[in-house]
Amino acid sequence: MTNQPIFYTGKGDDGTTTIYGQPERIPKYHPRPEAYGTIDEAQALLGLLRAGTRQPRVKEVLTQVERDLYLMMGQLAVAEHVKLPARPIDQSDVDWVENVTAELGQATTMPTEFILPGDTMTGAYANLARTVIRRAERYVAKLYDEERLSNKAILPYLNRLSSLLFVLTLFEDQLGGIEQPTISKKK
Repeated sequence: MTNQPIFYTGKGDDGTTTIYGQPERIPKYHPRPEAYGTIDEAQALLGLLRAGTRQPRVKEVLTQVERDLYLMMGQLAVAEHVKLPARPIDQSDVDWVENVTAELGQATTMPTEFILPGDTMTGAYANLARTVIRRAERYVAKLYDEERLSNKAILPYLNRLSSLLFVLTLFEDQLGGIEQPTISKKK
């Protein structure tokens, strides 16, 4: 075989993984890998949304969010005492998500009832990503509760991101020509 890269180590075959800077292996179902794994899942969904949207501003926003989530996953994949070369997610990132949510929210109409996802494909991707971010938020909240995470900006970032993704659901549906979203109750 020629110098082919190897894309696996086999070390996780026993259901454990490592947190960089921590000597002992932990179960893959530990809240920390659950948190960064769920963020990874959401990031993949955001990639689908970014690939599907025709709005340059949405693409720009999603690219920044994906970069932020990449930083966040890195922070969650290392022990608390390890200092990464990349800057941590901080309050300025939370503020940015709030500002973008307000900006795009001004271009949407807030529904007066619960909506059903699926009026447009990109709106459905945004809504699915929102639900995955909410799951990641629950895992991160558990890390905070167990005092295993000290960066206090990650949880608010995820919380605000779920709101931004709700706004993006509405925004994408409206761009797709949906004047009235499908609501949850029968008429």
